Amino acid sequence: MTRHNRPERERMSAPSTPRDVVHIRLGSFVLVFAVALGTLGLVAGLPLLTAVTAVVAVGAIVDIVFAVRRQAARERRGW
Repeated sequence: MTRHNRPERERMSAPSTPRDVVHIRLGSFVLVFAVALGTLGLVAGLPLLTAVTAVVAVGAIVDIVFAVRRQAARERRGW
């Protein structure tokens, strides 16, 4: 679509900084691996591995939530 035939109210995706994108993407990869290692720890009967990966997973979730909230706040302010 060119600039001339684009509807006025159409908005692009949420404005994000490279920092937010990195936090969300790396956090999601960390979360996947933490869940996989936690599952292996449960299956293998290693409670310490399961506990450590649970803490890492919660940390990754908190980081992703903060990055998404920064994006939403930036969108509300119109940056």
